[in-house]
Amino acid sequence: MPLQMKLTAITLDCPDPLALAAFYQQATGLEPHPKLDADFAGLIGEGGLFIGFQRVDDYRAPHWPDQAVPQQFHLDFAVEDLDAAEARLLELGAGKPAHQPGKDRWRVFTDPAGHPFCLVRGSGNESA
Repeated sequence: MPLQMKLTAITLDCPDPLALAAFYQQATGLEPHPKLDADFAGLIGEGGLFIGFQRVDDYRAPHWPDQAVPQQFHLDFAVEDLDAAEARLLELGAGKPAHQPGKDRWRVFTDPAGHPFCLVRGSGNESA
């Protein structure tokens, strides 16, 4: 019988937890966790999913798609309008790598700390 586990949190290493939490809060509309500080910040998502951001000294950002500093994981976010979402994310400080393997199905971005993430059209069932 498989172990029944429920995902409750995802935590990203970064150099500035408050800044990265602010980026994702503005991008997603998720609510900030009431206990934020310079070493750890978080957002509360649907169903209680927690996205945390923890300070790491000497943080080295991934360089997607180069594997010298590998991405190790990425997040996917479903949106209705890829173009509108892209414009808003770029305003918020996201980067858009030149390598875009998803063609018209998804787009790869990097958050201000360098973590790659994808925007997918609609339900979010396709990913990089």
